[in-house]
Amino acid sequence: MAKNQSRTPGRDVRGGRGRGARPQTGRPGRPASPKGPHGEKGRPPAGRRAQQPRDRSDLIEGRRAVEEALACGMPLRSALVQERSGERDQALERIAARLDEAGVPVERVPRARLDALSSHGAHQGVVVRTRPFEYAGLADVIAAAGEGPALVVVLDHVTDQGNFGAIVRTAEVVGAAGVVVARARAASVGVGSYKTSAGAVMHLPIAQVPNLARAIDELKAAGFWACAATEHADEDVWHAPMGGRLALVMGSEGEGISRLVAEKCDFSCRLPQRGRVESLNVAQATTVLCYEWLRRVECGGEADA
Repeated sequence: MAKNQSRTPGRDVRGGRGRGARPQTGRPGRPASPKGPHGEKGRPPAGRRAQQPRDRSDLIEGRRAVEEALACGMPLRSALVQERSGERDQALERIAARLDEAGVPVERVPRARLDALSSHGAHQGVVVRTRPFEYAGLADVIAAAGEGPALVVVLDHVTDQGNFGAIVRTAEVVGAAGVVVARARAASVGVGSYKTSAGAVMHLPIAQVPNLARAIDELKAAGFWACAATEHADEDVWHAPMGGRLALVMGSEGEGISRLVAEKCDFSCRLPQRGRVESLNVAQATTVLCYEWLRRVECGGEADA
């Protein structure tokens, strides 16, 4: 499980579950001129205009990408399609018709407008704007868990949208209560995760939190045991207490589980292996671990190893 390894060896602390609380400077430099760096009132010199970068994170461009967004049920706000091409481009007209059938408002615009919006100049005559994804709160995930056995998957800065989407799909299939992700430096719900999750992102609470360590504390307060998946664990998954109320913590593709997050976990486990290949990736490993949790729950408790 090298792709999910902790930067420090995970600790098996099943013997106790302490719940005790764990415990603007500026850089010196020369004062700025009151007129600002561009002169009087901070205005740029004549003939030069300050350019503000446009946020294009909600735009999907290109025919294949738009078709994939439609196929996976991604909510779309609006679409810009190049002015009618008649018989010259029936493929584009079919996409426009699919957008209209899906209830997406379609506006016909000149190619120059699409060129201005495109991030790489390959819009192929169509750009769509997505609706913002509505993340759940951690309290929503805990509420969805109810009182009995439940699974919550916590992702410690998984960055690849494909892995993220595949993990959400697995979590939804096994009946997890939700997925918890970091707000910064982590994959978010986008067209890639809609596709690889097969639309599961629309059916499972996904909470974005500013502090994963604090989120684990809250899950533990709600009766969850936190398990760190790391190849450094002494115990393999078959002997670890993987049933009941479990917060399964998976590390990032490159760095694994961070030290602070690993320290918050009650125990750790690893996947046994006999082959020579390094390990499974984070999405594959999560699938194995989620199904082991489901097996324990379906068997009515901790199964014998």
